[in-house]
Amino acid sequence: MDVLNQDELARLTPPERLALIAQLWDSLEGDQLPLTTAQQAELDRRLERLEQDRRDGITWAELKAELEHRCP
Repeated sequence: MDVLNQDELARLTPPERLALIAQLWDSLEGDQLPLTTAQQAELDRRLERLEQDRRDGITWAELKAELEHRCP
């Protein structure tokens, strides 16, 4: 594996360094990211909320029909 040394990193522009960070982050799998108990609980809470919102939501066709009814 080629690793950039400090001088090589310093020569990168900020956008290049950010792109490198993004590539490294994207290369990690979900199970490779350490989470605290609180972080995992928050993710679980958000996923549950997302599922609830999906159950309570309406489709685009339903919304469009309601808007057309209100504003003919």
